[in-house]
Amino acid sequence: MNVQWEAAWQAVIHHPLFGVAITLAAFQLSYAAYEKTRWVFLQPVLVSMLMVVGVLLACGLGYEDYRLSAQMLTVMLGPATVALAAPLYLNLRRIRELFGPIMITLLVGGITATALGMALAWAFGADRMVLMTLAPKSVTSPIAMLVAEQIGGVVALAAVFVMITGILGAIFGPELLRRFGVQHPAARGMALGLTAHAVGTAQALQESEECGAFAALAMSLMGVLTAVLLPLAVSLSL
Repeated sequence: MNVQWEAAWQAVIHHPLFGVAITLAAFQLSYAAYEKTRWVFLQPVLVSMLMVVGVLLACGLGYEDYRLSAQMLTVMLGPATVALAAPLYLNLRRIRELFGPIMITLLVGGITATALGMALAWAFGADRMVLMTLAPKSVTSPIAMLVAEQIGGVVALAAVFVMITGILGAIFGPELLRRFGVQHPAARGMALGLTAHAVGTAQALQESEECGAFAALAMSLMGVLTAVLLPLAVSLSL
Protein backbone atom coordinates (compact mmCIF):
# COMPACT_ATOMS: atom_id res chain seq x y z
CA MET A 1 0.00 0.00 0.00
CA ASN A 2 2.82 2.37 0.89
CA VAL A 3 4.45 1.62 -2.44
CA GLN A 4 1.25 2.56 -4.22
CA TRP A 5 0.95 5.84 -2.32
CA GLU A 6 4.59 6.63 -3.07
CA ALA A 7 4.07 5.93 -6.77
CA ALA A 8 0.96 8.10 -6.82
CA TRP A 9 2.77 10.95 -5.05
CA GLN A 10 5.69 10.78 -7.47
CA ALA A 11 3.25 10.82 -10.39
CA VAL A 12 1.63 13.99 -9.01
CA ILE A 13 4.80 15.99 -8.35
CA HIS A 14 6.31 15.01 -11.69
CA HIS A 15 3.17 15.79 -13.66
CA PRO A 16 3.86 18.20 -16.57
CA LEU A 17 1.42 20.75 -15.10
CA PHE A 18 2.50 20.49 -11.45
CA GLY A 19 4.46 23.74 -11.66
CA VAL A 20 1.49 25.57 -13.18
CA ALA A 21 -0.83 24.26 -10.46
CA ILE A 22 1.31 25.22 -7.48
CA THR A 23 2.15 28.62 -8.98
CA LEU A 24 -1.47 29.57 -9.61
CA ALA A 25 -2.60 28.17 -6.25
CA ALA A 26 0.16 30.03 -4.39
CA PHE A 27 -0.67 33.31 -6.09
CA GLN A 28 -4.41 33.00 -5.50
CA LEU A 29 -3.88 32.25 -1.82
CA SER A 30 -1.38 35.10 -1.49
CA TYR A 31 -3.67 37.52 -3.30
CA ALA A 32 -6.64 36.53 -1.14
CA ALA A 33 -4.58 37.05 2.02
CA TYR A 34 -3.40 40.46 0.79
CA GLU A 35 -6.90 41.58 -0.19
CA LYS A 36 -8.30 40.55 3.19
CA THR A 37 -5.57 42.10 5.35
CA ARG A 38 -4.04 44.80 3.11
CA TRP A 39 -0.80 44.21 5.00
CA VAL A 40 2.05 45.46 2.81
CA PHE A 41 4.36 42.57 3.68
CA LEU A 42 1.84 40.12 2.27
CA GLN A 43 2.63 41.42 -1.21
CA PRO A 44 1.32 38.63 -3.50
CA VAL A 45 4.46 38.24 -5.63
CA LEU A 46 6.70 37.92 -2.58
CA VAL A 47 4.44 35.56 -0.62
CA SER A 48 3.62 33.35 -3.60
CA MET A 49 7.31 33.09 -4.48
CA LEU A 50 8.13 31.93 -0.95
CA MET A 51 5.25 29.46 -1.02
CA VAL A 52 6.40 27.94 -4.31
CA VAL A 53 9.97 27.64 -3.02
CA GLY A 54 8.67 25.93 0.12
CA VAL A 55 6.61 23.43 -1.89
CA LEU A 56 9.55 22.62 -4.15
CA LEU A 57 11.84 22.04 -1.16
CA ALA A 58 9.23 19.87 0.55
CA CYS A 59 8.78 17.81 -2.61
CA GLY A 60 12.50 17.52 -3.26
CA LEU A 61 12.23 19.18 -6.68
CA GLY A 62 14.89 21.41 -8.23
CA TYR A 63 14.51 24.56 -10.28
CA GLU A 64 14.92 22.71 -13.57
CA ASP A 65 11.99 20.43 -12.72
CA TYR A 66 9.86 23.44 -11.82
CA ARG A 67 10.88 25.39 -14.94
CA LEU A 68 9.85 22.55 -17.22
CA SER A 69 6.48 22.01 -15.52
CA ALA A 70 5.71 25.75 -15.41
CA GLN A 71 6.71 26.38 -19.02
CA MET A 72 3.13 27.16 -20.01
CA LEU A 73 3.13 30.20 -17.70
CA THR A 74 6.41 31.37 -19.23
CA VAL A 75 4.85 31.20 -22.68
CA MET A 76 1.94 33.32 -21.46
CA LEU A 77 4.24 36.13 -20.32
CA GLY A 78 4.39 37.47 -23.86
CA PRO A 79 0.61 37.80 -24.37
CA ALA A 80 0.25 39.17 -20.82
CA THR A 81 2.79 41.89 -21.58
CA VAL A 82 1.12 42.76 -24.87
CA ALA A 83 -2.21 42.96 -23.03
CA LEU A 84 -0.88 46.00 -21.18
CA ALA A 85 -1.58 47.89 -24.41
CA ALA A 86 -5.29 47.79 -23.53
CA PRO A 87 -5.15 50.28 -20.61
CA LEU A 88 -2.67 52.36 -22.62
CA TYR A 89 -5.16 52.63 -25.49
CA LEU A 90 -8.04 53.45 -23.16
CA ASN A 91 -6.01 56.28 -21.63
CA LEU A 92 -4.36 57.48 -24.84
CA ARG A 93 -5.96 60.92 -24.60
CA ARG A 94 -4.57 61.48 -21.10
CA ILE A 95 -1.15 60.30 -22.22
CA ARG A 96 -1.16 62.81 -25.08
CA GLU A 97 -2.19 65.61 -22.73
CA LEU A 98 0.66 64.80 -20.35
CA PHE A 99 3.31 63.93 -22.94
CA GLY A 100 5.70 66.68 -21.85
CA PRO A 101 5.61 65.86 -18.11
CA ILE A 102 5.88 62.15 -18.97
CA MET A 103 9.13 62.63 -20.89
CA ILE A 104 10.61 64.89 -18.20
CA THR A 105 9.67 62.38 -15.50
CA LEU A 106 11.14 59.55 -17.55
CA LEU A 107 14.49 61.27 -18.03
CA VAL A 108 14.85 62.72 -14.53
CA GLY A 109 13.34 59.78 -12.67
CA GLY A 110 15.03 57.10 -14.76
CA ILE A 111 18.49 58.62 -14.52
CA THR A 112 18.06 59.34 -10.80
CA ALA A 113 16.87 55.80 -10.00
CA THR A 114 19.83 54.27 -11.83
CA ALA A 115 22.45 56.70 -10.56
CA LEU A 116 21.26 56.66 -6.95
CA GLY A 117 21.31 52.87 -6.74
CA MET A 118 24.83 52.72 -8.16
CA ALA A 119 26.00 55.56 -5.90
CA LEU A 120 24.75 53.80 -2.77
CA ALA A 121 26.39 50.54 -3.82
CA TRP A 122 29.66 52.37 -4.55
CA ALA A 123 29.51 54.11 -1.16
CA PHE A 124 29.26 50.70 0.52
CA GLY A 125 32.32 49.48 -1.34
CA ALA A 126 30.82 47.46 -4.19
CA ASP A 127 33.21 46.63 -7.00
CA ARG A 128 32.67 47.49 -10.66
CA MET A 129 31.12 44.13 -11.54
CA VAL A 130 28.42 44.55 -8.87
CA LEU A 131 27.78 48.13 -9.98
CA MET A 132 27.27 47.04 -13.57
CA THR A 133 24.96 44.27 -12.39
CA LEU A 134 22.93 46.68 -10.25
CA ALA A 135 22.63 49.40 -12.90
CA PRO A 136 19.65 47.94 -14.84
CA LYS A 137 17.71 46.95 -11.68
CA SER A 138 14.65 49.09 -12.50
CA VAL A 139 13.66 47.36 -15.74
CA THR A 140 12.13 43.97 -16.48
CA SER A 141 14.30 40.87 -16.18
CA PRO A 142 14.84 40.12 -19.91
CA ILE A 143 16.10 43.65 -20.60
CA ALA A 144 18.09 43.84 -17.36
CA MET A 145 19.85 40.53 -18.04
CA LEU A 146 20.74 41.54 -21.59
CA VAL A 147 22.03 44.97 -20.54
CA ALA A 148 23.98 43.52 -17.60
CA GLU A 149 25.73 41.11 -19.95
CA GLN A 150 26.61 43.94 -22.35
CA ILE A 151 28.13 46.21 -19.70
CA GLY A 152 30.06 43.54 -17.77
CA GLY A 153 27.64 42.53 -15.03
CA VAL A 154 26.48 39.12 -13.82
CA VAL A 155 23.35 38.02 -15.67
CA ALA A 156 21.92 35.73 -12.97
CA LEU A 157 22.53 38.28 -10.23
CA ALA A 158 20.90 41.00 -12.33
CA ALA A 159 17.67 38.99 -12.34
CA VAL A 160 17.84 38.77 -8.54
CA PHE A 161 18.32 42.54 -8.22
CA VAL A 162 15.36 43.11 -10.54
CA MET A 163 13.12 40.87 -8.44
CA ILE A 164 14.20 42.52 -5.18
CA THR A 165 13.67 45.99 -6.64
CA GLY A 166 10.21 45.14 -7.91
CA ILE A 167 9.03 43.56 -4.67
CA LEU A 168 10.38 46.35 -2.46
CA GLY A 169 8.90 48.96 -4.79
CA ALA A 170 5.48 47.32 -4.70
CA ILE A 171 5.59 46.97 -0.90
CA PHE A 172 6.84 50.41 0.09
CA GLY A 173 6.09 52.51 -3.02
CA PRO A 174 2.35 53.14 -2.57
CA GLU A 175 2.73 54.08 1.10
CA LEU A 176 5.69 56.38 0.42
CA LEU A 177 3.76 58.11 -2.36
CA ARG A 178 0.80 58.57 -0.01
CA ARG A 179 2.98 60.00 2.74
CA PHE A 180 4.50 62.51 0.31
CA GLY A 181 1.05 63.54 -0.86
CA VAL A 182 1.23 62.04 -4.35
CA GLN A 183 -2.40 61.23 -5.13
CA HIS A 184 -2.70 61.76 -8.89
CA PRO A 185 -3.13 58.38 -10.63
CA ALA A 186 -0.77 59.34 -13.48
CA ALA A 187 1.98 60.41 -11.09
CA ARG A 188 1.61 57.31 -8.93
CA GLY A 189 1.62 55.08 -11.98
CA MET A 190 4.73 56.69 -13.44
CA ALA A 191 6.57 56.35 -10.14
CA LEU A 192 5.66 52.68 -9.69
CA GLY A 193 6.41 51.77 -13.30
CA LEU A 194 9.76 53.58 -13.34
CA THR A 195 11.09 52.10 -10.14
CA ALA A 196 9.39 48.73 -9.74
CA HIS A 197 8.83 47.69 -13.40
CA ALA A 198 6.33 44.80 -13.88
CA VAL A 199 5.65 44.19 -10.19
CA GLY A 200 5.00 47.89 -9.67
CA THR A 201 2.74 47.93 -12.72
CA ALA A 202 0.70 45.05 -11.30
CA GLN A 203 0.37 47.01 -8.05
CA ALA A 204 -0.68 50.13 -9.97
CA LEU A 205 -3.36 48.21 -11.87
CA GLN A 206 -4.91 47.31 -8.52
CA GLU A 207 -5.29 51.01 -7.72
CA SER A 208 -6.99 52.12 -10.93
CA GLU A 209 -6.98 51.68 -14.69
CA GLU A 210 -5.36 55.09 -15.25
CA CYS A 211 -2.65 54.40 -12.69
CA GLY A 212 -1.94 51.05 -14.33
CA ALA A 213 -1.81 52.59 -17.80
CA PHE A 214 0.82 55.14 -16.80
CA ALA A 215 2.79 52.48 -14.93
CA ALA A 216 2.83 50.29 -18.05
CA LEU A 217 3.94 53.26 -20.13
CA ALA A 218 6.70 54.15 -17.67
CA MET A 219 7.88 50.54 -17.49
CA SER A 220 8.08 50.29 -21.29
CA LEU A 221 9.84 53.62 -21.79
CA MET A 222 12.24 52.91 -18.93
CA GLY A 223 13.17 49.62 -20.55
CA VAL A 224 13.90 51.30 -23.89
CA LEU A 225 15.84 54.12 -22.22
CA THR A 226 17.97 51.70 -20.21
CA ALA A 227 18.65 49.36 -23.12
CA VAL A 228 19.79 52.23 -25.36
CA LEU A 229 21.48 54.73 -23.07
CA LEU A 230 23.04 52.66 -20.29
CA PRO A 231 25.46 50.66 -22.48
CA LEU A 232 26.33 53.91 -24.29
CA ALA A 233 27.01 55.73 -21.02
CA VAL A 234 29.19 52.88 -19.72
CA SER A 235 31.22 52.70 -22.95
CA LEU A 236 31.82 56.46 -22.89
CA SER A 237 32.96 56.33 -19.26
CA LEU A 238 35.70 53.77 -19.95
